Amino acid sequence: MCQGQTVKFGVDGVLPVQNSFIHLYACCKITDVAMKTFVEMPIKDLVSWNTIIHAFMKEGKMDVAHRLFDSMPERNVISWNVMISGYLNFQNPGIAMMLFRKMMKLGFKSNDTTIVNVLTACGRSNRLTEGRSVHGFVVKSFSTSRLNVDSAVIHMYCKCRRVDHAKIIFNRMSSKNLVSWNMMILGHCIHGDPIDGLNLYSEMVDKSRMLNRSTLNSDKNVNLDEKDCIIPDEITFIGVLCACARKGMLNEGRNYFSQMIDVFHLKPNFAHYWCMANLMASVGQVQDAVDLLNNIPIDTHGYPESSLWAGLFASCRFQGAVNLGERVANDLIEQDPQNFSYYALLVNIYAVSGRWEEVNSTKDMMKRRGIRRMPGCNLKDLTEVVHTTLGNGQ
Repeated sequence: MCQGQTVKFGVDGVLPVQNSFIHLYACCKITDVAMKTFVEMPIKDLVSWNTIIHAFMKEGKMDVAHRLFDSMPERNVISWNVMISGYLNFQNPGIAMMLFRKMMKLGFKSNDTTIVNVLTACGRSNRLTEGRSVHGFVVKSFSTSRLNVDSAVIHMYCKCRRVDHAKIIFNRMSSKNLVSWNMMILGHCIHGDPIDGLNLYSEMVDKSRMLNRSTLNSDKNVNLDEKDCIIPDEITFIGVLCACARKGMLNEGRNYFSQMIDVFHLKPNFAHYWCMANLMASVGQVQDAVDLLNNIPIDTHGYPESSLWAGLFASCRFQGAVNLGERVANDLIEQDPQNFSYYALLVNIYAVSGRWEEVNSTKDMMKRRGIRRMPGCNLKDLTEVVHTTLGNGQ
């Protein structure tokens, strides 16, 4: 319909319109039509090239995207960012780093997106030396602090288990948002001292409460920047519950879980239930853990679409409860072999333990048995979720 209208009004040959169609077809995952449109364009600009490359990157067709990239008559920083982020999202931080080095060697200037992606690649592959080098490059290249870059530096050091370095960066930040607080809280809770993470969470919440109280009690107009009031989100509580699981703090974990729902009105998803089940199992309450996994609400099996969930499952792997969770899910499937949510539970459990072959085999089994999505359920490909760390939203 849209294409017919462009022909009707004689704008089908206009370059921005043609680029928009490439983007449209890519969003609809019709990459063959997008490529046909691209090939038939008499004139192509950088937007055309970057859009078609991004289309194939999103589909995971890395070889096609790379061939197109190599054949570009010219490139800009967006071209490099598309390639770097593409390889990063499809679990190849090594090639992402190689592309960055090549980009620098050829004299291209990076931007914030480049740096965030490269720091993420360093953290994901535990390349502390290269991460430090990129951090040094940031210090020399940027005269002012950048919130998203600083958060990425914190994340990189935490992933490389240098939480002490991350803490220095965090304490020096003149401005912090929820992402930077979350990165530091998760760093302590998952990679460092869990108690430090819980203390930092309390500091964040207490600061917001104090600011809100001072605003309500003041007779004067108090101008508070939104970033001064930091309210925890679902990601914050992943870190908090992981900390409780690591320390075996069952009562505290239950209190935080209730606080998440009753105080901050956040809806738990599979990740939160998984952390709670691990916490219960770690202190010997195996039956309670089984009951919890048996009674996870159906709509929590579908994983959130946002890339903000960056790699949390990979960081929160508690191997001790994987066999327990697998047994529970298989028992449920045996009782009701047509229930989609039980298969989704099994896929999630395999994903958190990094058993990707079992993830794929379970999905194949679902296809063979004709198991379809139920209303309110969305079985996200967790391979992508687990290996995505800092998304555009961060």
